[in-house]
Amino acid sequence: MAVCLNRLLSLSARSMSTVGFVGLGNMGGYMAKNLVKAGKDVVVYDVNDASVQDLKSSGAGACSTPSELAARSNVIVTMVPSSPHVQEVFKGSEGLLKSLKPGTLCIDSSTIDPAVSKDIDSAVRAAGGHFYDAPVSGGVVAAEKGILTFMVGGDAEKFDEVKSYLAHMGANVIHCGANGNGLVVKLCNNMMLAISMIGAAETLNMGVKMGMEKKLLSDILGKSTARCWSIDTYNPVPGVMEGVPASRDYEGGFGATLMLKDLGLAELMADGSESPIVFGKMAKQIYEELCQDDKFAPKDFGVIFKKLSEQ
Repeated sequence: MAVCLNRLLSLSARSMSTVGFVGLGNMGGYMAKNLVKAGKDVVVYDVNDASVQDLKSSGAGACSTPSELAARSNVIVTMVPSSPHVQEVFKGSEGLLKSLKPGTLCIDSSTIDPAVSKDIDSAVRAAGGHFYDAPVSGGVVAAEKGILTFMVGGDAEKFDEVKSYLAHMGANVIHCGANGNGLVVKLCNNMMLAISMIGAAETLNMGVKMGMEKKLLSDILGKSTARCWSIDTYNPVPGVMEGVPASRDYEGGFGATLMLKDLGLAELMADGSESPIVFGKMAKQIYEELCQDDKFAPKDFGVIFKKLSEQ
C-alpha cells in the first residue's frame, strides 16, 4: 500500500514539474515544442531571442538567463552545440548551477566530450542535483515528429523518471549505463554516419554521372545490400526525397561543422582507447576540407554530395 502511494505521489509531483529547456536550435526547438504539446509547463532560454519568441508563441515561458531558468525549473533539458557551450550554460556567471535547486533533474542532450559530461555530472551532484547525458539520433525530421532515439548515461535510480520526459520527444529511450556512456554510443553512431554519408554521396554521384536516373538509383540501392539511412531516409541528392535538407539547398539539418566536431571527439575517444579508426580519420579529413569552403560549411552534412558533384 505504501509503495503504491509513493508511486502515486511521485507521478503527481512529476506531472506538476516545470521543465526548463536550454538550446532552441534546429533540433532543440522542435524538442521543446513537443514538450509543450505534451502539456508540460515549459520555460526556455536561448541566445537567439527569435527562437525564444517562437517557443513563447507556442505556449512556453521565456527566461533571460540560464540561472533564471534553473530557479524556475524542477527538470532541465540542455541541447547546445559543443563542450564549451555546455560548460558555459552550467558553470557560467549566469549559468544553471548558480540557481540550481536541490533535487533538480538535469538531462543534457548535447553531443560533447564524455570527459566534460562527467565533469558537469560531478558539479551538478555537488549542487544536490541529478545529471544524465542523453544525446540523440534521428535528425531534424525525427525531432519534429517526436521520434528521436535517446542514448542515456547515468544512474539507473532515476532512469524511469528521465524516460518519462524524453518519451515526449522520442520513440526510443535506451539506458546505456554509467554517465558518459550515452555519449560514447552517440559518437560511435556519428562516426559511422559520416562514413556512410560519404559512401552514399560518392556512390550516388558516380551512378548519376554514369547516366542513372537519381530516384531510380536511390530506390534500387535502398532495397539492396547497400541500403543505409543516408540512402533511404536522408538521401543527399537534391530532388530525390521531400522534407530532407537536400531538398531545400541543404538548409536546416545537421551542420557539416557539427559533424566535423563530432568526428574530432570520436578521434579523441579512439586515441584514448587505442582503437584504430582508419575510415573515421579519413572521414574527419574529408569534412575538414569541406568545412574550409564557406559555401559548404554552414550547410547540412549531406552537402558532401554537392561538393563531389561539382568536381
